[in-house]
Amino acid sequence: MTTPIVLLSSTTKDIGGLMRVRLNEAYVNAARAAGLAPLVLPPLAPGDVPALLDAVSGVILTGGEDIAPAEYGAPPHPQAGPPHLQRDKCEIALARLARERGVPTLAICRGLQAVNVAFGGSLIQDIPSQRPSGINHDQAKERATRLHAVSILPGSKLAGAIGASEIAVNSSHHQSVDKAAGGLTVTAHAPDGIVEGAEWSSDDWWMLGVQWHPEELVDDAKAWDRGLFKAFANQVTRDKKPRAT
Repeated sequence: MTTPIVLLSSTTKDIGGLMRVRLNEAYVNAARAAGLAPLVLPPLAPGDVPALLDAVSGVILTGGEDIAPAEYGAPPHPQAGPPHLQRDKCEIALARLARERGVPTLAICRGLQAVNVAFGGSLIQDIPSQRPSGINHDQAKERATRLHAVSILPGSKLAGAIGASEIAVNSSHHQSVDKAAGGLTVTAHAPDGIVEGAEWSSDDWWMLGVQWHPEELVDDAKAWDRGLFKAFANQVTRDKKPRAT
C-alpha cells in the first residue's frame, strides 16, 4: 500500500538564537490522519519549487505571517505585521506552479490569502480597523474552539467537502481576502461578510481554501473539518505522481 506525499509550507523563526524551520504539528497530524505522508517545505527560493513539486501529489499552504502588501500593490497598513518576504515569494510561486500543473491544493488561513494574491487578488490588512464588526476574528488562544458561524455556498466544492452549508469554525486571523482574484470563486462568508472560503472556479485545478484552521478541529465531534481533509486526500490519491512506500 502506497501513501501519497504532500508538501506542507512552513516558516522560519529565531528560536534560541538559531533560525529554525517551524510548522504547527496540527497540520502534520491532520495530513497523516487523512492517509497522507507530509513533507515540510521550508521557505526556499522560487527556483527550488519545481523540483520539489515533482516529488509530491498535493500541496497544503499553511497559516502564518501577514503577506507583504507590496505583493498586491498596496501600501502597508499600520496594523499589518512584519512579512516573511522569502516565504511570500516561495508560496506565491508554489501556488502558481500547482495551478499550472493541476496539483491538488488545500489552502488554510494565510494559505488562502497567498493563493488570492498569487493570482491578482488583494487583502484586507487589518479587519478590526478596516472592517469592524461584532466578531473578533483573531482569537489565537482559542484555536480548538468553534467561535463563529460560517455560511457556505450550496453546491460548491467546499460545501461538498464539508458536507454542510452552515457550520461553526475557530478563528485566528486579522487579515482576509478583499478583492478576489480572477479564477477564484468566493464560497463562504462569516456573518459580518468576511470571506471564509474560496475555490478555483474551473475543474482544471482542485483548490479549496478556508480562512479558519480545520487542522485544529479534526478531533472534534463534528465531521466538517475531517471532511475537508478527506476530500483533499481523495483528490491527491487520484494523482499519478510519486508515492512514499
